[in-house]
Amino acid sequence: MEWNDWLLALHVLSAFALAGAIVFFWAVVFALRRAEASEEIASVGRLMPIGTIVVGIGSVGALVFGIWLAIALDGVQVWDGWVIAAIVLWAVAAETGRRSGEAFGEGIKKAAADVAEGRTGPDPEAQALVRSSHALMLHTVATVVVVLILADMIWKPGS
Repeated sequence: MEWNDWLLALHVLSAFALAGAIVFFWAVVFALRRAEASEEIASVGRLMPIGTIVVGIGSVGALVFGIWLAIALDGVQVWDGWVIAAIVLWAVAAETGRRSGEAFGEGIKKAAADVAEGRTGPDPEAQALVRSSHALMLHTVATVVVVLILADMIWKPGS
């Protein structure tokens, strides 16, 4: 295998990690929305750091190896429209995903504080925070944008 083949493999592997992390976060979101007691919310919330690490590795890896490929390959330039579109979409996905995590995290922190104080029953405030339509919308936007990035990478519009 040549060096560019390794770069492509690492780029695709990173993209799979990112996509897998998004699916993982959807499972966490659905579990949070079904959780009633603070103890359940805090328990599900302990899974968040796993997804955060994987999404970080996947998103940074996809960006770095993608730009590196654009520089290394003869037929691709970093300033090609589809490459710039992917970078802009990456930034949008990263920011909406970060905000979504923060929004869900508020409810998880509230539930964890309840559990630490010995209150394990339902907490309407924690439930409302993890069932936030704003947080759900942000996660949905991040997911749709990642799908758009994948479509951009597959069909390379304008190239």
